[in-house]
Amino acid sequence: MPDVLPRFFVITGGPGAGKTTLIESLAREGFAVSHEAGRRIIRAQQAANGRALPWIDPLLFAQAMLASDLAAYAAMRTAAQPVFFDRGIPDVIGYLRLEGLDVPAHMRAAARMHRYQPRVFICPPWPEIYATDSERMQSPEVAELTYRAMVDVYTELGYALIDVPRASVERRVSFVRDFTERPDIV
Repeated sequence: MPDVLPRFFVITGGPGAGKTTLIESLAREGFAVSHEAGRRIIRAQQAANGRALPWIDPLLFAQAMLASDLAAYAAMRTAAQPVFFDRGIPDVIGYLRLEGLDVPAHMRAAARMHRYQPRVFICPPWPEIYATDSERMQSPEVAELTYRAMVDVYTELGYALIDVPRASVERRVSFVRDFTERPDIV
């Protein structure tokens, strides 16, 4: 039986579309948040000269992201308020597909068994704000492909996608906050 937690909201999309800025702003407003596993893992692996990096061992990187996402899901179970996740378990599947790798059965099972709010916020590509850094090395073209991969995987898993507008962070926070407060969300 799937574990569905309707107060768990995912914010997904391609890299450089403003997800992390939105999550950080929601945290400043007092919401519970779970930060993106990928960046945390990259920093830790770079510091330890590890192999779980997307440019060294993408499958090991995906395994580390899944473990981190499952731990975050479990840790947030007791939160009484809405929780915002900077990416969710299905993102790991989208990442592996983007890399052209087979998705292990246990990852598909995890995405089916650990469900979020049925409506997922997705940040569309936003070339005007896109920038690379030491952890985000993808080109804008790969960012677009990542966005498409997330659209596909979340749709296949039965989630309805809500486009986050390309607007000021204040407007985006208001959009997300207003949506979570609507009584018709199931």
